Amino acid sequence: MKAYHLNSHAGAGRLARVEISKPEPANGEVRIRVEAASLNYRDLLILDRAGQGELKGRVPLSDGAGVVDAIGADVAQWRLGDHVAGSFFRDWISGPFKSSYIPSSLGGNTMDGMLAEYVVLPATALVSVPAHLSAVEAATLPCAGVTAYGLIARAGMRKGDTLLVQGTGGVALFGLQFAVALGARAIVISSSDEKLARAKALGGSILINYRETPDWDVALMKATNGAGASHILELGGPGTYDRSLRSVASGGKIVQIGVLTGFGPKPDLARLQWENADIIGVTVGSIEHFAAMNRFLTEHAIHPIVDRIYGFDEAPEAYAHLRTGSHFGKVVIRL
Repeated sequence: MKAYHLNSHAGAGRLARVEISKPEPANGEVRIRVEAASLNYRDLLILDRAGQGELKGRVPLSDGAGVVDAIGADVAQWRLGDHVAGSFFRDWISGPFKSSYIPSSLGGNTMDGMLAEYVVLPATALVSVPAHLSAVEAATLPCAGVTAYGLIARAGMRKGDTLLVQGTGGVALFGLQFAVALGARAIVISSSDEKLARAKALGGSILINYRETPDWDVALMKATNGAGASHILELGGPGTYDRSLRSVASGGKIVQIGVLTGFGPKPDLARLQWENADIIGVTVGSIEHFAAMNRFLTEHAIHPIVDRIYGFDEAPEAYAHLRTGSHFGKVVIRL
C-alpha cells in the first residue's frame, strides 16, 4: 500500500512517499481503508521535529476517516463497510484524562498516524461518523472538532453565553459553529476583513480586525457593555493571553487549546481570582467526547468548514498551504 513517512533532508523535515505492506488486524482490531485525512498545526510541529532527525519513519497525521474493510477476531461492534474515524488518543476511551494516554496519540512520538491507504486500530478506538458528512468532512473531526467540543463538554457553554474565537482556523471555526448552534453569541477576531466577513456569514455577531484594532480586548469590552466574554477559545501564547485575561467575564472560562502564538513571558493571572474565572486546559478529548460531539453535529446538521482539498500525491503542498496561515477552516488530503 501507499503511505507517507516522516524523514529529514538537508536539515528540514520532509514527507517521503513509500510502499509498505498492508497491515492485517489482530484480535480486537479493525482495518480502515482511509478515504481522507486532515492536517492540524501539531502536524507542522511534528514535521519540524523530523527535520531535527526525530520521528524518522513515522506515518504522520492524527486525523482521518474511512471505511472498515477487515475485522479481527473478537470484534462485535463493527461491520464491513462501516464509516468510521479514529480517535486522536487511541487509549482515552472515557473518564478523566491520564498522562498515560499521551503516548497513544496518533501520528506522534510513538504511534503511526493516518496518512496511509490502510490503517489498523483497536476496535475501541473508532467512532461512527455522522451520516450527513462526507469522508472529507469526517476527516476534520478527531482533533479540531473534539478540541472545540471541549467548550461544551468541559467548559459548559450553553445558550445565552458569549464566546470569543481567536482566528479562523479549524478549531476556531468549529467553536464558532458550536456556539451558533447552541444560541450563544460569537465574537471573532482576525487580521483579515475577508475572513471576518466569512465568519459573519457563519453566525459571528461581533467582528474585530485585530490588525486595525490592536487593543481588541478594549473593543470587546465596549461591544459587550463591559461584561466581557463568558468563554474564550485561547490559542495559548503571549501574543493573546493578557488580552484574553482582560476580556473574560466574571465567572467566565478561558479554554486553552495550544501554543500557536509561541512561548514567552508568563501572563499575570491575578484577574482570574478577582473575577472568579477559570482556565481549562483542553488537549482534544476522549472517544466518549468524540461520540457525543458527533451526536451534536447530527442534531444541528453541522458541516465542517473545509478550506482546501489536496490529492494524496500533493501531501507536501497541503503542509505548505497550512504553514502559510491563509486557510479558512481545515486542510484535507483525499486518498
